[in-house]
Amino acid sequence: MMLDTDIKGQLAQYLELLEGEVLLKVSAGSDNVSSEMLELVGELASMSSKIKIEKTELQRTPSFSVNRIGEDTGVTFAGIPLGHEFTSLVLSLLQVSGRAPKVDQKVIDQVKSIKGDYHFESYISLTCHNCPDVVQALNLMSILNPGITHTMIDGAAFKEEVESKNIMAVPTVFLNGESFGSGRMTLEEMLAKIGSTPDASELANKEPFDMLVVGGGPAGASAAIYAARKGIRTGIVAERFGGQIMDTMGIENFISMNYTEGPKLAATLEEHVKEYDIDIMNLQRAKRLEKKELIEIELENGAVLKSKAVILSTGARWRNVGVPGEAEFKNKGVAYCPHCDGPLFAGKHVAVIGGGNSGIEAAIDLAGIVKHVTVLEYSSELKADSVLQDRLYSLPNVTVIKNAQTKEITGTDKVNGITYVDRDTGEASHIELQGVFVQIGLVPNTDWLGETIERERGEIVVDKRGATNLPGVFAAGDCTNSAYKQIIISMGSGATAALGAFDYLIRN
Repeated sequence: MMLDTDIKGQLAQYLELLEGEVLLKVSAGSDNVSSEMLELVGELASMSSKIKIEKTELQRTPSFSVNRIGEDTGVTFAGIPLGHEFTSLVLSLLQVSGRAPKVDQKVIDQVKSIKGDYHFESYISLTCHNCPDVVQALNLMSILNPGITHTMIDGAAFKEEVESKNIMAVPTVFLNGESFGSGRMTLEEMLAKIGSTPDASELANKEPFDMLVVGGGPAGASAAIYAARKGIRTGIVAERFGGQIMDTMGIENFISMNYTEGPKLAATLEEHVKEYDIDIMNLQRAKRLEKKELIEIELENGAVLKSKAVILSTGARWRNVGVPGEAEFKNKGVAYCPHCDGPLFAGKHVAVIGGGNSGIEAAIDLAGIVKHVTVLEYSSELKADSVLQDRLYSLPNVTVIKNAQTKEITGTDKVNGITYVDRDTGEASHIELQGVFVQIGLVPNTDWLGETIERERGEIVVDKRGATNLPGVFAAGDCTNSAYKQIIISMGSGATAALGAFDYLIRN
């Protein structure tokens, strides 16, 4: 049996929502993955009379496509969509059957209006929490538009293909055989990439806001909700909703939830924000802030938004090591997400740069997948919690090198090694390996503010109400000088900044 009893129970409820009949066209061989795939589609068909199976030959074996009777929808799974991709499978069944997707009508119209032929292929791993967003967006585009097709390819099932295309990060997407992009991409981002975007004048002509939140992570979502609950005109402009938590896997310290995952938490945040009358402007990046009669935020597309008060919650991003080879080999052996990209390095030798909690958690995770992990720590001691260090030192395939200053990540078309210097002796050493995971903390996303807002080491300086040095401008979350960078603290600071900004509005 492929599916356990709990999953079957949940699946049975979803399959009751199927509207029309669905035909699974299956291309199977005599290998193990094929037999597991046949078992999975067999179980699906046994659970609903609306699911039919037909054997055929598709471009890849093992694979199966999800179709309407008499019509190919262009949705194909090469491999077995379990793990994080199980939801992608369930959604494709429902949407192909005729069930309406939970997407804004504006976006649906945008997809339907695309002209031309677009054949997408996405390479994923079943442990990647960023991959389902990409797979589900591409599947939806295929279902809505007859000129678009999409095949999800599990890298573990098609190893030779992955290696021949030099794919070392997931998700990696190809369009009509050419590289299209890698990493998390939303449906709106992919539409923008193929040139289908809403007009900038749509944003430029907006009425001024009472409160405008810049950034859509936990701090921004919290600030927007607190502002909207005061009954004032609220907007939120974000490069991607969810922010940094979209790249966070297990979250075990968010009080009231024993365990959740970043993308799941981001989805519930967005859902909560949408409960209120908040103008959400996604996929927009701020490039300038200026205080005139109102506070003006200029976006990279040229539009200028105006507001009586502004809350900056632009968060932080992974810190780069800043050595030769890092930028050149990004996604070609240099990676930042061990959960997503770890499976692509199965049986290989990798390094983790960074001995804090995130670095040591990454090393422990990777040790279960790869042949050997070398941890490089700049200081004379690891900074991770002792419970993590104990676990790390109990593993047989991990080496820890302290006082190591990374000098270069080497390679030709992909990473083949790392060079470091012993900070005590000055002696340089080179290690041959195939992957480098960078885990050295965060940098606040505040460069765009220039001299207008007071900052220390890039972090926005705020008072106890979240106010900055510029009247009417408040800030919250990981972009500020808060003592600790935690989701729960960001949310609290978002609420504080919104209440502080509301107080400012009342008095002015």
